[in-house]
Amino acid sequence: MNTLTAPKRTAYYSGGYVTVSIAGTVEIKFSVTASPRLAHATEEQLKNIEISPFGLHWPELDEDLSFQGLLKGEV
Repeated sequence: MNTLTAPKRTAYYSGGYVTVSIAGTVEIKFSVTASPRLAHATEEQLKNIEISPFGLHWPELDEDLSFQGLLKGEV
């Protein structure tokens, strides 16, 4: 039997940047000013990040960013 599992992913907001870690080996960091919806959010809203197998979601801002897009530099 072949079982595929998604690598562990974490994300947090601090000091104007969102940092995403994938499997502890890849780290992506981007400024919230790169995204129009994130740029005008409060610190509390920015810290409320939900992680799915496909990307990041900020429920209060209705903003989604895919891991695939982030790896390509798309914010």
